[in-house]
Amino acid sequence: MKKIVSFVNSLKKGSCKKIIDTRIKEFEKLGKQNNNELFKELCFCILTANFQAQKSIFIQEQIDDGFITLSESQLAKKLCSLGYRFYNVRAKYIVQARKHLPALKKTINSFDDELKLREWIVYNVKGLGMKESSHFLRNIGFKNLAILDFHIIDFLVSHKLVDKPKILNKQKYLEIEKLLLGIATKTKLSLAELDLYLWHEQTGKVLK
Repeated sequence: MKKIVSFVNSLKKGSCKKIIDTRIKEFEKLGKQNNNELFKELCFCILTANFQAQKSIFIQEQIDDGFITLSESQLAKKLCSLGYRFYNVRAKYIVQARKHLPALKKTINSFDDELKLREWIVYNVKGLGMKESSHFLRNIGFKNLAILDFHIIDFLVSHKLVDKPKILNKQKYLEIEKLLLGIATKTKLSLAELDLYLWHEQTGKVLK
């Protein structure tokens, strides 16, 4: 743990700090937007499951309000035309999720516990598991949840902090999240910031 804390502290002194600080502010700003903007970000996170984040960003920009207005078949066709792999099932999930759109911001603001809010999303929004729900909440300004994609898992495995999990179930997710929280606390970072530093270290990019 001591070695990894020292490593992360060294990352904080790098050139990516300014980019990460800016991105965190952008997430906070997005969290203050209206239901439609929050919903479009939720749709982006539905798209990212087993798909590249950078391509999902491009698709999100192209579809934009279509996440709200297109029929399921129109949305599937649009996703397909943009090179998205799982166009039928994700179009279905997005259309089903629209039932939460009118009260999305109110629902989010009704929770005073990020863990309980994530549980609500996992249970109520099909297509969003622990990782994707954490991703959505981080992207709208929440800071105390881990996004355990393969980049982060591989980083922890390479530093012998965890064994590569065969299945990332809820119990294992929470176990690894607790480990990351320990690192975040020791480096005086939020989990949201730590994720961006580790993601940049693994990919050379700071996306969302």
